[in-house]
Amino acid sequence: MNWGALDWGILGPALVAGLLVLATHVPLGTQVLDRGIVFIDLAIAQIAGLGVIAADALGMPEGGVAVQAAAVTAALLGALLLTWTERRAPRQQEALIGVMFILAACAGILLLAGNPHGGEHLKDLLVGQILWVGTSQLAWLAAVTALLVVAMALGWVRRLGRFGFYAAFALAVTASVQLVGVYLVFSSLIIPALGTRAHYGARRHVVAYVLGALGYALGLALSAVFDLPSGAVIVWTLAACALVGALAARPREEGVALREAAGHPGER
Repeated sequence: MNWGALDWGILGPALVAGLLVLATHVPLGTQVLDRGIVFIDLAIAQIAGLGVIAADALGMPEGGVAVQAAAVTAALLGALLLTWTERRAPRQQEALIGVMFILAACAGILLLAGNPHGGEHLKDLLVGQILWVGTSQLAWLAAVTALLVVAMALGWVRRLGRFGFYAAFALAVTASVQLVGVYLVFSSLIIPALGTRAHYGARRHVVAYVLGALGYALGLALSAVFDLPSGAVIVWTLAACALVGALAARPREEGVALREAAGHPGER
């Protein structure tokens, strides 16, 4: 154990990145569960990552505007395709999302096959580099997050129908996957939403955000103290916080169910 590793200069920016990711992923995560398309973030994140890999293969400067444009373009094209498949084959949507994920993942492996640093690039895409997030990356993430939060709050996303949801998802995932990796993107989206299924409306979003923030803070602290990979530890602490939150809400959920069964609906 190394308590001296709790350096705010390193952990602070990483925590800010996590909080920004949660700002968009918490409301989107509840919609994902309601729609029953749990693996959409894995597919979109992998497609955005494929855009990054393709840009790198073409010799574009790492982390430059061209790379970001390639990632966003790839993710939005994926969103368009998902909009079309949901309209044409809604019952097979989850299966098609899984197929898109595996195709994008295999395409990325093929593009990296001749790259001597391919394994390292692939690991960065999956696990992320949250401890080494820079000021410019945080600024980019904050700008996209602010835009999406405003768009969702004002109902702009909802007015665009199916494509609005998928496009918002594509932008949110593209902005976050290069910082925190595919695993944390999936965990930030699904785990807080799962842990707050007993809550409804705005209360659910607030509780999910608090649980997610605690998960990131504890994960970063534990990974620093025990010198463990941050991304993997954060996934586990997110799951632990969500489990505690779900167990704490269980008596309330059972009470509501009993009142409804007795003909006295409880306040949700």
